[in-house]
Amino acid sequence: MPLQQTSIQNWTLSLSPVLLGVASAYVWFYRSYICKKPRLVSDLPFQLFLERYCPIVKEKFRPTMWCFGGRIQTILRVILLSKPPVSYRKEILKTTDGGQISLDWVDNNESSQFPGASLRPTVIFLPGLTGNSRQSYILHLVHQASRDGYRSVVFNNRGFGGEELLTPRTFCAANTDDLSAVVSHVHRQFPDAPVLAVGVSLGGMMLLNYLAAQGSSVPLWAALCFSTPWNVFESTRSLEEPLNYLLFNYSLNKSLRRATEQHRHVIGKAVNVDHILQSRSIREFDERYTSVVWGFPSCDDYYTQASPDFKLSHIRTPVLCLNAADDPFSPSAAIPVSKASSNPHVALLIPAHGGHIGFLEGLLPTHQRYMDRVFQQFVGAILDHRDELNLGENHQYPKTPNWQREPQWKI
Repeated sequence: MPLQQTSIQNWTLSLSPVLLGVASAYVWFYRSYICKKPRLVSDLPFQLFLERYCPIVKEKFRPTMWCFGGRIQTILRVILLSKPPVSYRKEILKTTDGGQISLDWVDNNESSQFPGASLRPTVIFLPGLTGNSRQSYILHLVHQASRDGYRSVVFNNRGFGGEELLTPRTFCAANTDDLSAVVSHVHRQFPDAPVLAVGVSLGGMMLLNYLAAQGSSVPLWAALCFSTPWNVFESTRSLEEPLNYLLFNYSLNKSLRRATEQHRHVIGKAVNVDHILQSRSIREFDERYTSVVWGFPSCDDYYTQASPDFKLSHIRTPVLCLNAADDPFSPSAAIPVSKASSNPHVALLIPAHGGHIGFLEGLLPTHQRYMDRVFQQFVGAILDHRDELNLGENHQYPKTPNWQREPQWKI
């Protein structure tokens, strides 16, 4: 055997124990310090309800071993997550100010769990900033809802659902008029069916602000929010940090400017589009466009009104909010732990990792299974056992259809 080949073999053999030791140490570190049970923050009745009917709140979250950091989870979700096939039925809803909203429905008439359309539970989905019904996270949630037998409807913000923008106004986290119109419309379509809502990122902000504004008159059975920015000032500060600006702020602002350019002929009737297109950050975009067209005195005033943190005490609908502690869009210090613990209608589920709408699991994370399981278990628990959820005498549930079934997470 040549001397050189012998030396390589000896070097490889001597290196193997080192590599094995490093791998073992990494696995030990991952299991001991990365895989943790999420923090559950809620008043005792809500906490007991979730622990009994949503076992995921007591299970360790095991993020993908090779990408558990918040920033990389956020980035790789966009790259790796698959897009399950979903066929929508589009409906255009006219608004009182002359605008229009695009709703994408999945009627799920083949549902074996709820064959009667009039009683089939309906879930309203609210995508994030610049998002729509074709975002991967929405497609996975809608696909899960169909598997569980529910009807889905995605509320696309004006101008983002493929429809023509008819007014200068598009999205606004602080204004819930469009969402209120959508909820009322869905409820009128199926007055005997339970209606729930799920908001993601900016959609979660809008949903929480809607719940706070409506108080006990909300016609929703419950709500679920993923990766909600609770305090826009803190989110802005985080996204303007140099690395976060390069990774997230710049690209999102670019998407916002692209949408503005697309609807220039309408938006230009209210604001200077060229000035908006010179925005270098999300905050500058909001200063030059969002706060102006929606009539706020300043961007700071808009951010105050848009932050659910300041309105949490007014919520009277059961809502579960999933936020990762390492979310670069919503820093852990901004998650309103103290306020949530004093409101019996609000529960926070806070894993140590997951990033922003990430929550990637498995060796090759092409499916968003963790968010799907949270959705499946919470919605199933509400539909099957909400009469056991005693949240105080001030809460008035919508009327209950006459059915009973086994929770879907047991299947």
